[in-house]
Amino acid sequence: MRYWLMKTEPSECSFDDVMKRPNRTVDWWGIRNYQARNFMRDEMSVGDGVLFYHSSCKEPGIVGVARIASEAYPDRLQFDAQSEYFDPKSTPEAPRWLAVDVEALRPVPLISLADLRQHPQTANMRVLTRGNRLSITPVEASEFDFITQVLAPDHP
Repeated sequence: MRYWLMKTEPSECSFDDVMKRPNRTVDWWGIRNYQARNFMRDEMSVGDGVLFYHSSCKEPGIVGVARIASEAYPDRLQFDAQSEYFDPKSTPEAPRWLAVDVEALRPVPLISLADLRQHPQTANMRVLTRGNRLSITPVEASEFDFITQVLAPDHP
């Protein structure tokens, strides 16, 4: 099992909105970075843990725990000429961009970048690296466990 931090803008796809869906699942569309695409294609598996992160908002940070709910498949928006994610070089026979389904499991109190920097257990996370703009980054099992068990434990 692997672990991931996946960023989204809450105006595009908020954790609360995903939690309100009947199956609490969203397709993770619009990834247009080859490294992030390769993570989905080559390394993600159903059941992997996800830290759901809101970016480009008033209070960015981890807002929920989720899991990967599907294998990677072609992102539908690459074929839609009306979409900002359209890619004229991509074809159904040779898609360039992928998506995965992500299932929201539970919300957590906002965990900001400043919060992550305060703890030696999370201080080396890739999301904290200067200049990191990837929307999907790997997370170490120990980092995921510390966040989900210490910073935001699940209470019945």
